Amino acid sequence: MAGKKIIITGVPGVGKTTVITQAMESLSEAGVPYQNINFGSFMFEVACAEGLAQDRDQMRRLDRTIQKRLQKLAAEKIAAIDGNVIIDTHASVKTPAGYLAGLPEWVLTALMPDTIVLVETDDDQILLRRLSDTSRVRDMEGAASIREHQQMNRSFAAAYAMLTGCTVAFVTNADHLLEHGVKALVTILK
Repeated sequence: MAGKKIIITGVPGVGKTTVITQAMESLSEAGVPYQNINFGSFMFEVACAEGLAQDRDQMRRLDRTIQKRLQKLAAEKIAAIDGNVIIDTHASVKTPAGYLAGLPEWVLTALMPDTIVLVETDDDQILLRRLSDTSRVRDMEGAASIREHQQMNRSFAAAYAMLTGCTVAFVTNADHLLEHGVKALVTILK
């Protein structure tokens, strides 16, 4: 039984995981099961199985050629999963050298997603969420930088859609309106 492959992205602090978790609960109650896979965690599991890494910090230090092979292998394994799958990942990664594609060609062509969902909200809301979240260590940046990152995610998503033929959808996770974001994601996933 084939299923949908849905990639869900968003900048750090947008509340992507919260929206996904609540949407999956709603879908499960409605009899529409989804498996939620964090791409980075899945790639780490593949690396562990091959004896290449024992922790996530080692992943970053692996040779780029090995990382690319692990990305492709992880994407192929995810693509082979039967049923509906949510792939939780990043459309782009902000680095000191500029933005890096979170879904390079070899990952996208293996996954061939049906839809890419960008979870977004106002830049100042994300900034306040980051500042109040003591459980995470994040780079400090202002609202303008967050706005730029969200705009870059949109640009990357458009390029990914051109490559795969998938659709791109948006979910707003505004403060105090989580239920609206969850409802919008559920509608996309049904």
